[in-house]
Amino acid sequence: MSTIQPVIITADQDVLLGFYTKLFGAEEVSRVPAEGPAFYVGLRIGDSDLGLVADENAGNRESPRILLSIDVDDVDETLGRVVALGGSVRGGPDDMPWGQRVAHIQDPDGNPVNLTQPVPAR
Repeated sequence: MSTIQPVIITADQDVLLGFYTKLFGAEEVSRVPAEGPAFYVGLRIGDSDLGLVADENAGNRESPRILLSIDVDDVDETLGRVVALGGSVRGGPDDMPWGQRVAHIQDPDGNPVNLTQPVPAR
């Protein structure tokens, strides 16, 4: 898994999945949830990771269409430094059912960034 992963937010996940698979030989490495329609599909292209997130409202040009997901050692500690460095906190931190602690921030230019860290299995 990459430390920094670009994530594309799309209204038509199946179309993008086919595009990246056929054009670049992307391999599906993860899917959330594992059964039924996916919210998230993780792809591996060469030595890089790409995420596809399904959002029926992604066609709205006012909504972000791409974000960075950055794996950090401690989401809570990192989140505590965001505002002092010119960013803003948009949500979280929350423990997600797929095993990650996630916080949503924006960098000083307004670009969306997810801070992530693995949650130990209980």
